[in-house]
Amino acid sequence: MTTQAFNPFSLSGKRILVTGASSGLGLATAQACARMGAEVIGVGRDPERLQSALQALQAISPLQHQMISAELTDSAARDALLAQIASPLNGVVHGAGISRLSPVRMITEAHLREVQAVNVEAPTLLTQGLLRKNLIAQDGSIVFISSIAAHIGVAGVAAYSGTKAALIAITRCLAMEVIKRRIRANCLSPALVETPLLDATAAITGTIEQERNNYPLGFGKPDDIANAAIFLLSDASRWITGTTMVMDGGLTIS
Repeated sequence: MTTQAFNPFSLSGKRILVTGASSGLGLATAQACARMGAEVIGVGRDPERLQSALQALQAISPLQHQMISAELTDSAARDALLAQIASPLNGVVHGAGISRLSPVRMITEAHLREVQAVNVEAPTLLTQGLLRKNLIAQDGSIVFISSIAAHIGVAGVAAYSGTKAALIAITRCLAMEVIKRRIRANCLSPALVETPLLDATAAITGTIEQERNNYPLGFGKPDDIANAAIFLLSDASRWITGTTMVMDGGLTIS
C-alpha cells in the first residue's frame, strides 16, 4: 500500500484569484498556483495576453481555469468581476500594479492619482467587495504585493513607494479585521526582479548592471516571488498573518 506524500505547500482543491495575471509576477504566480494544484482565476486588462496566459494554465492542469478582462480601477468593472465569481475563493493575490518615475518636486496630481488608484484603491476595494459578498472562504489567504521601495529610500519613486507602504499598513489592519474568520492577510516586498519591465528600464537608463552589484544573491526571478506567494497561500503559513516578507537578495543587509 502506498501513501501520498504530505505536502503542506499544496494548493490542491483551492481556488485562487490572481490579478495582473497576464504578465510579469502575476503570470508567474498564476502558473505556480496551477502547478501546485489550484484552480486559477486570473484577472488582467489585455485580452490577447490573457488568452495566452489561459492556454499556459490549461497546459499545466485540466482544471477549470479562467481569465477575466477587467479594469480594476473602475467600480463597475470590479462589480462585474465579482459577479463572475461563482463560489468562495481560498486565496487572492493582488499582483496588478504600476510604477511611475518622478522626483517629488515634479510630481503632478495626475501622477499621484494614477499610481494611487492602481496600486492602493483597486486592490483594497476589490478585497472589500470580495469580503462583503463572502467570496473569501474561512481559512483563506490574501496576499498583497508591496515593494522594497516601501522600506528604503529610492530617488524618483516617492509616489510609488508611498502606495506600497500604504499596502503594508492596510494589510496589518485588514489582518486584524478578518482574523475572526481565520482569513489571513500578508504582504510580499520584493526588490528588483528580472521581468520584461526591468529589461526595458535597463535599455533606457543603462544603470541596471551597476545596481546588480548591490545584490549579494543577484536580482530575483519571477518564480522567487511566486514561490513565496505559494507559501502564504498554503496551509504551510497557517500561523502567519499581518506581516510582510522582504525579498531582496540581501540588498538591505549588504
